Amino acid sequence: MVAVTPFRAVRPAKKHVKDVASYPYDVIDSREARIVTRKNAKSFLRIVKSEVDFTDDGVGFDRVYEKARENLYDFLQRDILFQDDREFFYIYRQKMDDHVQYGIVACVDVADYESGLIKKHELTRKDKELDRTNHISSVNAQTGPVFLTYRASKVIDMTVKEIVRGNPEYDFTADDGISHSVWVVDNNNLIERIKKEFGKLGSLYIADGHHRAASAAAVARRRREENEEHSGREEYNRVMVVMYPHNQLNVMDYNRVVRDLGGLDEGQFIRKVQERFILSDDFRERSPQNQGEFGMYMNGVWRRLQAKEVDMSEDDPVGMLDVSILQDRLLRPVLGIDDPRTDDRILFVGGIRGMDELERLVDSGEYAVAFSMCPMTMDQLMEIADMGKIMPPKSTWFEPKPRSGIFVHLLN
Repeated sequence: MVAVTPFRAVRPAKKHVKDVASYPYDVIDSREARIVTRKNAKSFLRIVKSEVDFTDDGVGFDRVYEKARENLYDFLQRDILFQDDREFFYIYRQKMDDHVQYGIVACVDVADYESGLIKKHELTRKDKELDRTNHISSVNAQTGPVFLTYRASKVIDMTVKEIVRGNPEYDFTADDGISHSVWVVDNNNLIERIKKEFGKLGSLYIADGHHRAASAAAVARRRREENEEHSGREEYNRVMVVMYPHNQLNVMDYNRVVRDLGGLDEGQFIRKVQERFILSDDFRERSPQNQGEFGMYMNGVWRRLQAKEVDMSEDDPVGMLDVSILQDRLLRPVLGIDDPRTDDRILFVGGIRGMDELERLVDSGEYAVAFSMCPMTMDQLMEIADMGKIMPPKSTWFEPKPRSGIFVHLLN
């Protein structure tokens, strides 16, 4: 039984919500974030990427975390942000073109994450986990929700539809054209119904935010050890999440670019690829539409790669994933990328950036070759998580992503 509970969110005043809401910390880099915050000093990037307030890239991590805390409490003091006076659930709707998804913002127990009721499908990188752990600990808050999914429930769907008949608390369209609407669930009967229906679900699944979840759990463990009067009711025992039904999520491709050909010239590389894949020239579509198919861009030319039959016959749900086939049949044996989680020769590019971004990176000369992928399915993700297996890193890209700054969970 998964415990899903309401909480007292810190959130923006209505007149500030559009300015505050920002991309998550791991979607844009520091250079891009500085451009945003120079134009908009209320952006929540000043909290989730507080290095933007420093001109010196060599400033110490501790000072960056301290600045994040200072900025959060400055926003609270200036009434840009405030904290609700009692615990609520929140309905969070996002619209991107024709796609619409409704999430429920809530808290879950760290214990359910640690016991495996909240299932993961990716490993975390220690450096990134440590960064978010230190950030949460220093700021004393979870500043972005963990993105969860669950097997769709008719009762939960009906409850959400009932709630969104009312007027939203927030309703704005961000500069990228994605619209965001929020309803505060303050009806006690509806709160209890949501708690009850989620309690019937056997498990929840992390769709995105493995590092945020692991870091929240690490902070909880640290504080449990430090608190001689630990009772289990402290706020640090809960993790802020946004939960979407699996059939509403938009899973996009997560593509790869590699800096060099591992010491091979182009002809040698092509011959080695042909040993493992059926190669076709002039792949004008650029983006594959079928499992086992890949696009490859190099020297201004797109080629289509089709996994040979032997690649597709493995009786293993992880080995059958396109990200696994590319890694096991090409990236590792041909290009020498043994661990894509730590090898700095590889860059992962979310599908929202499109095929033009892959071309731009290769044409710049900074990268030698790009690979476009076919998106995996939610059924594949949940099947692998149910089996307790781990997918290769950067297997899924979800869009739209929840904005940071609309909801914050204080740990006191």
